[in-house]
Amino acid sequence: MLEKIHKAIDELYPEMVETRRYLHQHPELSFQETETAKFIADYYEKLGIPYQANVGGNGVIATLKGGKPGKTIALRADFDALPIQEENEVPYKSMVDGVMHACGHDGHTATLLALAKAVLSFKQELTGTIVFLHQHAEEYAPGGAKPMIEAGALDGVDAVFGTHLWATTPLGVLQTSKSTFMAGTDRFELTIQGKGGHGGYPHETNDAIVISAQVISQLQQIISRRLDPLKTGVVTVGVFESGNAFNIIADKAKLVGTVRYLDTAIQEQIIAEMEKIIKGVCVANNATYTLNYEKGYPPLVNHADEAELVLEASEQILEITKREEVLPVMGGEDFAYYMLERPGAYFFTGAQKDGNSYPHHHPKFDIDEKSLPIAAKTLISAYFNYQAQN
Repeated sequence: MLEKIHKAIDELYPEMVETRRYLHQHPELSFQETETAKFIADYYEKLGIPYQANVGGNGVIATLKGGKPGKTIALRADFDALPIQEENEVPYKSMVDGVMHACGHDGHTATLLALAKAVLSFKQELTGTIVFLHQHAEEYAPGGAKPMIEAGALDGVDAVFGTHLWATTPLGVLQTSKSTFMAGTDRFELTIQGKGGHGGYPHETNDAIVISAQVISQLQQIISRRLDPLKTGVVTVGVFESGNAFNIIADKAKLVGTVRYLDTAIQEQIIAEMEKIIKGVCVANNATYTLNYEKGYPPLVNHADEAELVLEASEQILEITKREEVLPVMGGEDFAYYMLERPGAYFFTGAQKDGNSYPHHHPKFDIDEKSLPIAAKTLISAYFNYQAQN
């Protein structure tokens, strides 16, 4: 039956592309995906597959119960977009100013919808139950996974699998890990209050820009000089806002950034070191500060047995020519919350497009749409492999 489902997926390829491009043209930001959620719900309504809408927010869950008893397995796709102005000149370019599917979530959704349609024809022969878990708000913490879980998305579920179309990995390559796969991701906002004044009289001021520059420089030493060299962490300041005139010394500055880590001990060490550095620099410069540190998604840690099932599933798919166990990446994913609750695994489906090497979250991001059926086949093959376990 699996071969027949794979064939059905191939036959749905034109529809997958059409769905993906429609969603690409109509992106919606995290927690604002009302029309996308309606599109998903309407799709299941037409298929006649039972579904729930507004799960934990804008989440949609459809459930297909097979004709034979078995385990219940959730397959997850996210569907939010990013606040990015698209720069691609393609027929399916975003029609919403300042909003773009720059991470492939349009493809994730198209993949899962087509998979549901492909499997439906084999419902009576199907062992177990498939939960098609369409999640909102992956891109912006606190994310959609946690409220969906709290709303019962995993009730009765035995395992969870998910994939990310990975634009920097060649088509036909599958990547995963049997342990930590993606980083924990935190956010911080730091406001430094100095004393402003005339640009010609710096000795009468406490320059917030100079103080902030010292803080930024010393924060980088947490990674290079305070962490064990065999451990991994990232401290990045992505926003530095201060000043409003060339001849005025700024009294205030705002820094916003992210911390990435692979284990909680490193997370706590980075937080402690940040606080010491910020306090020390400010005391030395007669400045005050406010630090708001928000712990975000935890590290995504795959379960070894389920990751092995994904690798085995990839061997059943002719289009996959290479499968790899890879080192963790420092991007984050709230799929991590599912892994804290149930066995499962997350994997990357190679989706690099010829002539387009732009990374995720870039205004020229795009994917090779031939990756969509590969992702669908791998998900359903992993489902069958899990069902086959004793």
